[in-house]
Amino acid sequence: MFADTSGHSVVLTSDRGSFSDYSRSSALGYFCCLPSRLIPRFMMNHLFSPPVETGRGVEAPVAPYALRKVEAALLARGVRDVAVVPPENLPRAVGPNTRVVGITAHDPFGFSPVSTKLTMLFGGGPSWNESFFTELGQQIEGLRRHHSFRVIVGGPGVWQLSYRRPPWVDTVFQGEAEVDLPLLVGSLISGADPPPSVEGRPPRTEEIPSIVNPARIGEVQVTRGCPRGCEFCSITPDKYRSFSYDVIEREIAVNRSGGELNVEIVTDDILLYGAQRLRTNHEAVVELFHRIHRTGAEQIGFAHISAPAVRESPETVLEMGRIAEWDRNRGMTPVVGLETGSIRIFRKYMPAKSFPYKPEEWKDVILDATRILNEAGIDPCYTMTIGFPDETDSDVDESITMVQSLVDQGFRAFIFPLPVIPITTSRIRGNPMPQLETLPSRYWDLLEVCWQHDLRLARDLLPSLVGRMRSAMARRATTYFVEHLAPHVEKFFREFRETHGRAAYRYRDVRLDGFGGALRSALWLTQAAWPSAQREPTTLTSPMKAPRAET
Repeated sequence: MFADTSGHSVVLTSDRGSFSDYSRSSALGYFCCLPSRLIPRFMMNHLFSPPVETGRGVEAPVAPYALRKVEAALLARGVRDVAVVPPENLPRAVGPNTRVVGITAHDPFGFSPVSTKLTMLFGGGPSWNESFFTELGQQIEGLRRHHSFRVIVGGPGVWQLSYRRPPWVDTVFQGEAEVDLPLLVGSLISGADPPPSVEGRPPRTEEIPSIVNPARIGEVQVTRGCPRGCEFCSITPDKYRSFSYDVIEREIAVNRSGGELNVEIVTDDILLYGAQRLRTNHEAVVELFHRIHRTGAEQIGFAHISAPAVRESPETVLEMGRIAEWDRNRGMTPVVGLETGSIRIFRKYMPAKSFPYKPEEWKDVILDATRILNEAGIDPCYTMTIGFPDETDSDVDESITMVQSLVDQGFRAFIFPLPVIPITTSRIRGNPMPQLETLPSRYWDLLEVCWQHDLRLARDLLPSLVGRMRSAMARRATTYFVEHLAPHVEKFFREFRETHGRAAYRYRDVRLDGFGGALRSALWLTQAAWPSAQREPTTLTSPMKAPRAET
């Protein structure tokens, strides 16, 4: 079972739900949030979360950015023999010389808003994220029967271990890693007993080393933290900082050394780059994009942006779009917090989110920002937080009105109403976990309105949605789903509205992970990958030009 190796001293890994490039389309990672009984493993392995190929070696040629930052921090503090390894290669990387296995956890028990929503709607059961983490834990337990090492778990989803802590975890590491994690690892290598938990202190910018090995899909961090201080968010205001141009360019060069020509900007809000007191620094952001473009980046993407900053500085967003050529390289769908249309809820839980505008202006902020983003070639993914304990149907009605305004004006924006999660590092950590029965009854009306709009928009934007996928099979399977299966999904959301969510219980016993389900899925996948010669090809009517497919 085990390779003939002494093992690396420190091994860094994550579960497969995090250690994948999702066929080079991060949107496919959301399939990991669905119940594992509804998606056969072979589809996860080949389409939605394929493993990172390592050849004959054990170390990953590209890895999640978080692991690359931890690797760099350990090396900078003198911890040697550090290996970043996909979970499939753990048996060959761990041996008698291994002292520490470090794991980054993104959504270990499926408690994230997206996983909670999707598992709730489709009958419950573990998500693929939870299943992958469970499998990783079983691997760790098996390896510990043969080798003596300590296990540290950290990362953005480590708060979920406050609800359920596996017995194989020695230390839960909360917070940022650069200052305290190398000290902890050094002590464990020396034989010290592991503390049950550690709170990592926020490092100064100069204490954060650059990555030394390539990150997946060209990930590079330009800011860290967010100073808006929303009650439901775990990102606290005192951690915000921007990184220098030199650091960013150095990391881009590292990624290019691994053959990655794209740049995926890691940030909680791209318009916070170089900002002072939440005011957009137009010159700093534009110079950042010019510098990234001059590195030869074929495509430039980013993860998050805020609506108030877009409205405050439209010229910045439009110039970003011009430099990155998002009108040509479509498929830019960053996450933007819409949150709520209720002024009462807004004032109570996120009063600084609308700065520099008043909460009463929130609807106009969203509408204006959407127009500007669309003009720049950006199709935002708006997320909403619904289900605060004191939220009423009247509050949700205001959210429906806001969403309907977006739909009526024909904007290109996906909208996803998500349940409020009591993250244990947020200010609402004492709230109960969401349940079908506790959501406001009008939530289901909001959900149907959003999904009807999202499915129509997905069909319109299909060329750009699939254009960034490396796998031809992934492109064809996604196309098949949007064109042929998505229309049938609308009936599910109609049933949810009519039954106030109780229709979800009908799907508790549906299983597609067994032999029969796998055969049905294989047939569907075959049809998607090799369309019948007799079938008339579908004509895509989107007015937008599809981006160049990556190979």
